[in-house]
Parts: sequence; C-alpha cells; structure tokens
Amino acid sequence: MTQNNPHKKSDIRLGTRGSQLALWQSNWVKSELEKTGISVELIKIKTEGDIKTGSLAQIGGQGLFTKRLQVALLNEEIDLAVHSLKDLPTEDHPQLTIAAVPPRERVNDALVSNDFTSLQNLPPQGVIGTGSVRRAAQILHLRPDLKIRDIRGNVDTRLKKLDDREFDAIILASAGLIRLGFKNRIAYTFPTDELVPAVGQGALGLETRKADTKTISQIASLNDPISFHRSMAERAMLRALYAGCLSPVGALTQFHNEQLQLKGAVLSHDGKYKIECEAASDLNQSKLLGENVAQKLMDAGAAKHLQSRD
Repeated sequence: MTQNNPHKKSDIRLGTRGSQLALWQSNWVKSELEKTGISVELIKIKTEGDIKTGSLAQIGGQGLFTKRLQVALLNEEIDLAVHSLKDLPTEDHPQLTIAAVPPRERVNDALVSNDFTSLQNLPPQGVIGTGSVRRAAQILHLRPDLKIRDIRGNVDTRLKKLDDREFDAIILASAGLIRLGFKNRIAYTFPTDELVPAVGQGALGLETRKADTKTISQIASLNDPISFHRSMAERAMLRALYAGCLSPVGALTQFHNEQLQLKGAVLSHDGKYKIECEAASDLNQSKLLGENVAQKLMDAGAAKHLQSRD
C-alpha cells in the first residue's frame, strides 16, 4: 500500500524556510511539479538567518538563509531546495548544483511608503529602511542627505515597521511584494538605471545534489534557459569579483537581439563613487560574460570598494 510509504521513490522532498515568501516560492514549485504528476512533500527548515537577530553586517550575511538547506541536501534529508537566488552564495558547492531557474519575476527594487511617491519627494534627512548595502549605497548616491537605517524581518514585518512610523520609506524587491500580493504597497518602482538590482534578484534557484540525476530530470521542465543564463552571468560576475553580500554590487542582464547583455555596478559604501561596466555574449557563454564584466570593473578600480567574502 503506497499510503504506508510517504517517501516513495517518485516523491520529492522539498526543503524550505518557513517565512511567508519562502513558503510562497516553495508552494509554487510544488504546484508546478504536481501538475506533471510528481508528488512533493514540503519540509520546513530553520536557517541561521531565521534564528539570529541584528543587521547582516553584525551577524555575517553569507549563506545565512541557505546553508542549512544545503546541509540538508548533502545529508539526504531533502532532495530539492528552493532559494531566493540572490541569497545563495556564488561559490558553488562541489556536490550541489543549481539544476533549474524558473521564469524570473521583475528585478526592480521598490520604494514602499505611506506618504511619499518617489525618492525625490522624501524630505531632507528622511529615514529609509533597508538591510542591503547595495541599496543603501545607491540611495546615498542619489540622495546623500537621506538617513539609512537597518531593517530586517519578513516582508510583513518590515511593512508593519513602516506602518508604525519607524521609517519614512523602506526599500524591498518588487518580486517579493508581487508574489505575496502586496503590489499595491509599491509607491515607486526604481528604474534599473537608478538602482541596479542585486545579483539574482527576482529569480528562484532550484538546487539539488549533482549525483541525483532523477530529481534533476524531474525538475528540468521548470527551467527557463534565458532566466538561467541571465542568473549564471550575474553570479559569475560576483564570484569573479570575490565580493560577498556585504559589498555594494549590482548586476543587470537582458536578452536582446539573440545576445545576453550584462551591466555590472560597484559603489563605495557612502555612495560617492559608482563604477559601471558592461558587455555582451551569446546566451550559452554566460559564465565567461560574467567574468569579462568583473575584469572590466576591476580594471576600472572596483577592488577598493569591495568587501571580500573572507
């Protein structure tokens, strides 16, 4: 009787964080796989980022929201992990692989405010909430008078802090707000030439064990080649820069006229200096494209603004 074997070989055990957004993402993947006849069990896993408090700079941001999921994969407690790709360290584990990247949501950052409809409308010395050094540096580049204060927590937690008047505005990824049904809270969507997005922003990474060819085959239908190669180019750039999540680095990819285009940006933490470089390649040369843009950024003096992964 199959009912006595909940982990039959055709099932996928999908590991997920318990946050509202993580559960939305994992349930979406579960639903899409079940449409193909594959049964999926969600397994909630607490990561360091879910347990520790304080700013990312204080507790160390690299892998906070992903490492425990990767350990569960390596220990064969789960078969598949769904990550917000921007949270996943760019240094690939030798036994794990990003087997699929589904169609990507919009990459833009969003200004959320109850009183102001754009960054320029904020009052002098206005208070902006963000936990991202990339966003902070670019905001200061545009409005050096603004005060940046750290904010952490799930999307609904951050929105409550805004509603409680702790901030004049906060900045979040448009993708997360849209996925959770908070699109109406977006006061202003930043054009990508104002705020260059994070590496992997708006993309999901479906990670498995390299040796688990069955799971890799089962999830192959969820992969979108353009979203995959865009993400891989961005990750290759960040990896080649030896830049961690505490570095003010942004990346923007587009696929246009059969060419993959990548623009990389590195800023000083105070926003005074901004370096941008770009290049293009064939779609299947995404890794080399990322490394090429990283080299251009380094040649332009980016190293002094980067914080090493170590």
